[in-house]
Amino acid sequence: MADVPFLLLIEDDDAIRTALELSLSRQGHRVMTAATGEDGLKLLREQRPDLIVLDVMLPGIDGFEVCRRIRRTDQLPIILLTARSDDIDVVVGLESGADDYVVKPVQGRVLDARIRAVLRRGERESSDSATFGSLMIDRSAMTVTKDGKDLQLTPTELRLLLELSRRPGQALSRQQLLRLVWEHDYLGDSRLVDACVQRLRAKVEDVPSSPTLIRTVRGVGYRLDAPQ
Repeated sequence: MADVPFLLLIEDDDAIRTALELSLSRQGHRVMTAATGEDGLKLLREQRPDLIVLDVMLPGIDGFEVCRRIRRTDQLPIILLTARSDDIDVVVGLESGADDYVVKPVQGRVLDARIRAVLRRGERESSDSATFGSLMIDRSAMTVTKDGKDLQLTPTELRLLLELSRRPGQALSRQQLLRLVWEHDYLGDSRLVDACVQRLRAKVEDVPSSPTLIRTVRGVGYRLDAPQ
């Protein structure tokens, strides 16, 4: 990632798009914008941003479909802009592969903090590694392999796996994981954790519906186990 974060903002409302572009630029980001999902995907074929800020309600193909199309080939971080936090939009967005969401009306400083938190998830760590069965986590290279093959993880999926791997066999609550991975210091939305665990299991488990690595601890949260 460059010293100045490069963002793609996809938002159809002219006033919101202009205000967010100005605010994020003042916060030290370089921003390119698109008013439709189609235009945003076209820009992605021409340039590679560090992160995408994506509105859910777009003309033509909506934000969910844009997110799905990006996830077919790329693990770029995605933050959704949604009108409400208590409806199906959040669940569908997270299941589509979004890393986080911000509820409208959006405050520039709040969005900036979320962006920087997501980008920090991809920063390199200490030079050690951990092995869990056929899964090998290299913290120095920030890579994960399974049976010797590289896994393509989003920065959020990778950070979640790293945090669990630091405490093997220890159950971490959803609120602990929200603080460690998403840097949410308040009583955050546990759906972020559950959706990310679901996506991560699909990549690291032999049988995602019967996980042997990332185990659910009822009434608590999750833990990472080496298979027996």
